[in-house]
Amino acid sequence: MKRTWRTTAFLGMVVLAVAVAGAAPAFAQGLPRNQTLYIAGFQWGPANHFNPLAPNAAWPVGGNGNPDQQAPGYVYESLFLYNIVDGRFEPLLAREMKWVDATTLRIQLQPGTRWQDGKALTARDVAFTFQLAERFALGYSSFWQYVKSVKAVDDRTVEIALDPAKPNRPLVEQYVATVMILPQHIWGPLADKGRAELMQFTNLKPVGSGPYQVQSYSAERIVLQRFEGYWGKSLYGMPTPKYLVHPIFKSNDAGNLALKQGDVDWSQQFVPQVWTLHNVQTWYDKEPYYIPGSIPLMIINVHKKGLDNVQVRRALAYSIDYALIARTAMSRYSEPAKSSLILPTGVESQYFDEQLVEQYGWKHDPKKAVQILEQELKAKKGPDGIYVLPDGTRLSFTVQTPYGWTDWMAALQVVSQSAKQVGIEVRTDFPQAPIVSTNVQNGNFDLVLWYVSQVGAASPWTRFRDVLDDRGVPPIGQQAFQNYGRFSHPDVAGLLDRAASAGSPEQLKEIYGQLDRIFMENVPAIPLMYRPLLFYEFNTTHWTGFPTSQDPKAPPMFYISVLRLVRPK
Repeated sequence: MKRTWRTTAFLGMVVLAVAVAGAAPAFAQGLPRNQTLYIAGFQWGPANHFNPLAPNAAWPVGGNGNPDQQAPGYVYESLFLYNIVDGRFEPLLAREMKWVDATTLRIQLQPGTRWQDGKALTARDVAFTFQLAERFALGYSSFWQYVKSVKAVDDRTVEIALDPAKPNRPLVEQYVATVMILPQHIWGPLADKGRAELMQFTNLKPVGSGPYQVQSYSAERIVLQRFEGYWGKSLYGMPTPKYLVHPIFKSNDAGNLALKQGDVDWSQQFVPQVWTLHNVQTWYDKEPYYIPGSIPLMIINVHKKGLDNVQVRRALAYSIDYALIARTAMSRYSEPAKSSLILPTGVESQYFDEQLVEQYGWKHDPKKAVQILEQELKAKKGPDGIYVLPDGTRLSFTVQTPYGWTDWMAALQVVSQSAKQVGIEVRTDFPQAPIVSTNVQNGNFDLVLWYVSQVGAASPWTRFRDVLDDRGVPPIGQQAFQNYGRFSHPDVAGLLDRAASAGSPEQLKEIYGQLDRIFMENVPAIPLMYRPLLFYEFNTTHWTGFPTSQDPKAPPMFYISVLRLVRPK
């Protein structure tokens, strides 16, 4: 099969062929149930490609640099996995990492690492993968803002040298636990032809190093089959399910019905009132049921007419009923969101400054919103109840998020209703997920509910970078991997670099406070709710052995390590 797609027309042919091949129902293709684990909640559209460097890569390869949204370790493996419960790094392709001095990280690979085509996986593959992001703009290119070199010392040893002027250990550690390593013998020739060839590689038969291979894919499901020649078989053991199936649902409702009926065993979807589902469990057996780990943000395109006025953005922020979103859209899994880029609970709470939020932030206050509109902006309400600025700009915008993400759709309905009550029109639009993803990256939106970096080894630094840092961010119309609203502030880069090399938690809190104040004073995005890092639910009708807070053998993540623990019932 050809490894590249050169034209949109060819891609269209691929999608059509895939759709035809996937005409059979998702649950009627005869795989043995006691050898097949059904996973849902990651793939929301047809599988068009398995290129982890390109946008909208299909499950389980995800987007490199953010694979916690997908399935690290299934087909491609990272060097380590990060445990969000205890903060430790679990070995995968690598067995250890050690800071040999202030700016040098040495990583030792496990013995015998091998690609699925039989070729040896060496330190040169690791160095190559990271060097790709230096040569081309990729999802993990920001790694190179703080790194001088990555080199293979020998077949088993990789050495990463940080920039002594601005070392950022947490960020480097986060990337070594998230970037999926690629085979140089396959991706190297593509890279030599340029970025376009690299990004357009469909990779329909991915060659990874993990214990699963892509067996088939369609518009309805993706099927993985266990790879019995896995290099880590004697070290880690093999995952129990022979087959992994990811049905592709159009909405949370369809996926949740399948979870409730036992047709899905393991799910990463929002389930309203999860405590009411028989045989369905989560990490905790009582509120909040999940570990808080992310802040979905309504990102604002600060270059759109009207939204380029910070007072309009503040009026919109004051209009939103955050408590109603927490109570309804989030089914009480979230406290009402506050106007900060720092999670007020968990490992980030040490940096959260309630006084700063009170002084510079916002909360649900419709009267304050109207005061800003009428007294500060001198806006006049039109006959349709919507305010118009003195320059004639009618305060009417569209907000988008993917169709089927019912919790996020419900949150935006609250936003729309709240804004209308104060005289701002916010229309909702729910396209398919791949369309929204493309719109987000290219800046094709007024407002969009989207995700940014979650809790990890380098948060909340990564979240401030994702929202505020304009370094390396292309103009609207070109693909961006962070700062989708194209916000810019002269103090952000320096503060981020200072935070990266801060010597104490007290110093970090002071710097994060300055960044949070910039965020609140300029409103480039609005936090709407707190969300688990991943929704983690399982139905025990067919499979058991999933880790829980009572039996924390693995974190509540969709890591390959969990698949070694589960057993057919």
